Amino acid sequence: MGKYNEQDEEMTVTLDLDDGSSVTCAVVTILEVEGHDYIVLMPLEEDGTNDDGEVWFYRYSENPDDPNEEPQLGYIDDDTEYEKVEEAFDEYLDHCEFDELVDPEEIDD
Repeated sequence: MGKYNEQDEEMTVTLDLDDGSSVTCAVVTILEVEGHDYIVLMPLEEDGTNDDGEVWFYRYSENPDDPNEEPQLGYIDDDTEYEKVEEAFDEYLDHCEFDELVDPEEIDD
C-alpha cells in the first residue's frame, strides 16, 4: 500500500490513492487500541508541510515472521472503531502537550 522512507529522522510513507495519485505522509505515531495497532499519518504538501493539521487513521500490521516485509495498512470502515482510534489519538496529543509543558524532573519533586 505504500513505501517507507526515513528522511531526517522523520518516518514517511507514500500512499497510492484510489484515483491513481500518490501522497507522501509523515508517520505521526502508531497506537494500540483494544489489542489492535493503528497508524496515524499526516498528509504532506509537495514542500513537506501540512498547514491544516489533517491526519488519517489506518489499521496497521506487520508480519512477525518477516521483519523485512512491508507493513500492511487497511481502511477503518466501522464508525465505532474509528471513534475509538480518534479518542486514543486525542489522548496521545494531550500527553504530548503535557510533556512539552512540564519538565519531567518537576514531576518527581
